[in-house]
Amino acid sequence: MTGRWAPSSRRASRVGRPPTARIRSGPAGSAARRSLSVEGVLAEPGRAVGWDRDAVSARPREHEGMTRTFEELVAEASEASVDGWGFSWLDGRASEERPSWGYQRLLGERLATASAGLDIQTGGGEVLGGVPVLPPTMAATESWPPNVARATARLHPRGVVVVADPDEPPLPFGDAAFDLVTSRHPATVWWAEIARVLRPGGAYFAQHVGPASVWELVEWFLGPQPEAARHRHPDDEAAGARAAGLDVVDVRSERLRMEFHDIGAVVWFLRKVIWIVPGFTVEDRLPRLRELDARIRAEGPFVAHSARTLIEARKPSAPAA
Repeated sequence: MTGRWAPSSRRASRVGRPPTARIRSGPAGSAARRSLSVEGVLAEPGRAVGWDRDAVSARPREHEGMTRTFEELVAEASEASVDGWGFSWLDGRASEERPSWGYQRLLGERLATASAGLDIQTGGGEVLGGVPVLPPTMAATESWPPNVARATARLHPRGVVVVADPDEPPLPFGDAAFDLVTSRHPATVWWAEIARVLRPGGAYFAQHVGPASVWELVEWFLGPQPEAARHRHPDDEAAGARAAGLDVVDVRSERLRMEFHDIGAVVWFLRKVIWIVPGFTVEDRLPRLRELDARIRAEGPFVAHSARTLIEARKPSAPAA
């Protein structure tokens, strides 16, 4: 799937959303489809996942997946490592359209002009590590120990301080410490803390997972879900930022087509993105997995839709003396 995704209780708490707020929903065909990678990610009801970088072919392995048995595909996916926050195992087996705005490019433009930056819930540092120019002072937080180690190895050589943090307030930084705070697919957004650590005139720039992301897959296994479960509406995100005293300068929202080309891709994805079907095991979901395998073989890829929101909010400048 194009794009990429992010973690929770392995990171149990992360989840794949305006002066004049612009909310626009891009057509499904407006974003280039590609294999799953890091930025795009599917997300949990409060956090996102993503595989969003410039990457990889989305050609399905029809010659492979459709000629192998259900048992072979499930066994392979059950044994494959799901450590870290990369999605390369899905290359050629799943695809996701990317948001049209290009989060990593926009992130790089903003970081290149910042003096002190903070990336919240950085995962393994995959997205931040892909930015060519970082501010003179750069910090990142992460809660899941394996990702703390990965992010440190990836980012420390570039001068980034990676801080192990429980993803709960308060953030371990002083007031007005940063002129830019960023996050891709945070599980929970602590708006008051973001406002506190921002300097006057500083900005929060992020890509969040939107409402009812990957809902087709959720409801395939869990059945119809209540409307209240469709978290993270862009209007709610904007209201949260304003309630913390921030001026919302941009909000954009898109729903993006995802395809799973074989049942192994579904199993691996649900093992990796643990909030999609909480407590997922092959044994517990075997009947529905068999039904889905038969459907994919008969009708082609299983189609779902991820939801992404781009949001930028600014802390008002200090009044002139």
